[in-house]
Amino acid sequence: QVQLVESGGGLVQAGGSLRLSCAASGRTFTSYIMGWFRQAPGKEREFVSAISWGGGRTNYADSVKDRFTISRDDAKNTVYLQLNSLQPEDTAVYYCAARRLTIVQDPAGWPFWGQGTQVTVSS
Repeated sequence: QVQLVESGGGLVQAGGSLRLSCAASGRTFTSYIMGWFRQAPGKEREFVSAISWGGGRTNYADSVKDRFTISRDDAKNTVYLQLNSLQPEDTAVYYCAARRLTIVQDPAGWPFWGQGTQVTVSS
């Protein structure tokens, strides 16, 4: 079991940046793959990015590649998502998630979720 708590969301103008954090509880954080998803109003939850245990492998949705960066600090049990060059279409609730074994982009494959943090980008 792992509990996840996101922070760092907010309101930002187009072109701006934010850094989201996800703090995980539990002694086995290093064995989990960590991911970020987002859900805009009226839309399905979608994959944003994921990072393997140890940080050796990352994966990004095409829509955020080259703008967002995922990282993890296993000593702090925390995963981060740096959001740069934000656009209004990035507005959504951003969720942190955890799973074992391999990176998958289907939200249904992630058993552990945080409560989400709102990111709003104004034009």
